[in-house]
Amino acid sequence: MSERNEGLDPIKFVDEESLSDQGQALSACPEEEKIVVPPDMDGIRMDVFLSDFLGVSRTFIQRVISDGYVKVFQGKRVKPSRSVLAGESLRFRLPPPQRTDLVPEPVDFSVVYEDDDIIVVDKPAGVVVHPAPGHWRGTLVHGLLYRYPDIGTINDVVRPGIVHRLDSTTSGLLVVARNTLSLNELQRSFRDREVGKFYLALSDGRVVGERMSLDAPIGRDRNNRYRMTVTDDGKDARTDVYPLWNRGRYSFMICELHSGRTHQIRVHLRHLGAPLVGDELYGFRKKVRKSDPLLEGRVFLHAWKLVLPHPRTAEIMNFRSVLPRDLSSVLSRVLSIGRN
Repeated sequence: MSERNEGLDPIKFVDEESLSDQGQALSACPEEEKIVVPPDMDGIRMDVFLSDFLGVSRTFIQRVISDGYVKVFQGKRVKPSRSVLAGESLRFRLPPPQRTDLVPEPVDFSVVYEDDDIIVVDKPAGVVVHPAPGHWRGTLVHGLLYRYPDIGTINDVVRPGIVHRLDSTTSGLLVVARNTLSLNELQRSFRDREVGKFYLALSDGRVVGERMSLDAPIGRDRNNRYRMTVTDDGKDARTDVYPLWNRGRYSFMICELHSGRTHQIRVHLRHLGAPLVGDELYGFRKKVRKSDPLLEGRVFLHAWKLVLPHPRTAEIMNFRSVLPRDLSSVLSRVLSIGRN
C-alpha cells in the first residue's frame, strides 16, 4: 500500500497492519560455470539447450558459442549446431547479456504502486533481482520485462529500470524506473541520499536494547570473497538501528540505511554481535541449531518501508509492505519463549 507526505519517524508507523500475515551488475568476465546435460536433453542442439537453460535468446547464445565462451571435454570449443550428450559437462563463461538478449518470463512478485514513471515492487524472498552466474532464469528482471515490455526500451543493459536491489533472501519493496527521465532522477535521488529505506530485522545474539547508529566502513572480506566485512579501507556505510522489543537473546528492530553497501545490514549487525536470524553467511556457527532452526532458506530481513521523491513531480511518496507470513510466524515463536 502507499501513503503520501508522512514524516520519516520509523517507530511511529510500526502497527498491526504492517506486521500482519497479509542482488549487482554482472562483471565483464564472470567466473566460469559448469552444467551437466540432463538425460531428457540428449541430442538437442547446443544453442537450443543453452538458450532454454539460461533464459537468453538463441541469437545471443550462438554468438557467445562462436566467440569461444562455451567449451566441453578438455576445453575444446564447439559449434552452436553441435548436439549435446546426456551426462556431459559444459563449461561456459558468459559476457553480460544485453536487455534484448533476455527472454521475458512470468515471475512471482507483487506490485504495490505503478504509474507512467515508476513501479514499486514487493519482492518475495527467493527471487533474484537480475541475472548473474548461477541465477540466469526467473529473475525479477525477466518478470518485469514480461509484465512491462516498455521498460526494455530504457537502456540496453541487463538491469532495465533497476536503480537499487535486494538480496535474493530479502523480501520487500523495490522501486523500478519506467523511462529514462525516471531512471536518471531516481539514480540521483539515491546518490544524494534522498530516499528513505527502512527494514524489519530479527537478530540473535547481543541484545540490541537502545537506538544506535552503526557508522563503520564496509569492504570485501579478504578471507572469504563471498562475504563483506567492516574494514578500515572499506567504503563509508551507516545503518541506524531502532529496537522495537527483545525476547531472550532475540532483538526485533528497524534498520534504516543511509548508504547502499552490499549486505550492509547483515555486516553491521554481525559486527555488533547480533547477526540476523537465518543468516548462514554472517551468523556465528556455534549458535547454529540444526535440530530446531527458526528460519530455513532465508534471512530475517524485510524491506518494509520506502520513502522517495517522485522522479517527475518531486512529491514525497511513502510505501509500506506487510511482513510475510514466514517471518511473522517466526516472531510468534520468539514471543512465546518463556511463556507457560
